[in-house]
Amino acid sequence: MAGREAQRGAMRRVQVVLGHLAGLPAGSSGAGAGLQAAPCASYAALSSPDDVVVVHGRRTAIGRSKRGGFKDTTPDELLSAVMTAVLEDVDLPPEALGDICLGNVLQPGAGALTVRIAQFLSGIPETVPCSSVNRQCSSGLQALINIAGGIRNGAYDIGLACGVESMSLGSADNPGDISSRTMDNSKARDCLIPMGITSENVAERFGVSRKKQDAFALTSQQKAARAQQLGLFKTEIVPVTTTVVDDKGNRRTITVSQDEGIRASTTLEGLAKLKPSFKENGSTTAGNASQVSDGAAAVILAKRSKAAQLGLPILGVLKSFAVVGVPPDIMGIGPAYAIPVALEKAGLTLNDIDIYEINEAFASQALYCVEKLGIPMEKVNPLGGAIALGHPLGCTGTRQVVTLLHELKRRGKRAYGVVSMCMGTGMGAAAVFEYPGN
Repeated sequence: MAGREAQRGAMRRVQVVLGHLAGLPAGSSGAGAGLQAAPCASYAALSSPDDVVVVHGRRTAIGRSKRGGFKDTTPDELLSAVMTAVLEDVDLPPEALGDICLGNVLQPGAGALTVRIAQFLSGIPETVPCSSVNRQCSSGLQALINIAGGIRNGAYDIGLACGVESMSLGSADNPGDISSRTMDNSKARDCLIPMGITSENVAERFGVSRKKQDAFALTSQQKAARAQQLGLFKTEIVPVTTTVVDDKGNRRTITVSQDEGIRASTTLEGLAKLKPSFKENGSTTAGNASQVSDGAAAVILAKRSKAAQLGLPILGVLKSFAVVGVPPDIMGIGPAYAIPVALEKAGLTLNDIDIYEINEAFASQALYCVEKLGIPMEKVNPLGGAIALGHPLGCTGTRQVVTLLHELKRRGKRAYGVVSMCMGTGMGAAAVFEYPGN
């Protein structure tokens, strides 16, 4: 059994190497350049009509919770904006969808009512079914994996995965109905630890200093500010026209088309002045933690053969997914354990990956994961992460996929990317995607 697994792993590695050789430009003097025309090294030979592919993805801008442009916008409206946009962009008839799945954390029933209303607001007929899922901060990614699973098992050939959160209108304060025995079980009790305290636990246990956390936060802001200034988010953001109400009840119509949390003027000195948010003498602050936000994202997935039949583009290929459990009191370490599992399933190594989109729930945990895995910092969140952009809980996983694949497309070369995040109660998730090249 072990021998067969080793053989399969070796074959996957051979495929990856051949794929890299196939991606060398014509006339390249790189090692193996002469092999690129060989049929066995062609990308088409390594692809399968049964592959699950990402056809297209869009997102809203990310608004500042309770203060930003989406503070009075309901999640179904945010969701409808991106649902409508992705379908219109690729001219896909809504009735072609086999299923819809929404990732959401704060709405009742994980947004089960939200997604059904949003599909009708988007002109998607009642014949298209829908569901919702709550895997906390990975909900948006889990929605994508659920749709991919339906495609793989033959239930349908094309589907829509979404994520949405209005942290302005929703509340995370109510844990729901839990057993009176919760406090008698240490792991169960740890599930109730505030997220900020889990960040402090990671910082203390693994020696992640306040100075390093602030430096990481500054880098996130600088990357996001640069991306925004260069217009790198424009292709992924759907401008949303909505209504905001001021303190006096006055209403005005605005269009939100840029992420609101990016602070180009951030400095290390300014970050150093911020007081700890969760613990006296702690190291987690409002400046080195993710922002509370509002936003939505949507991704069309299809079986490769169906995409070809309908003439749809291919933005990426889903290669693997992994989800793992970790101790609840240090939940932030999840990506450090999920990423290696997902890479192994894809037959890839850490060095094969061009971009890592790792959710910055807190600088403490993101830094720990990056350093534990030995990922070069330049490969991490090249357009900034949740510290700068914001973290609308159920939206983030889908948003990361959209950002990753649009950035890989902008770069133009065949490449691999990873989306990963930690989750409250102690979990980590990771998915590997391939961009096939222009």
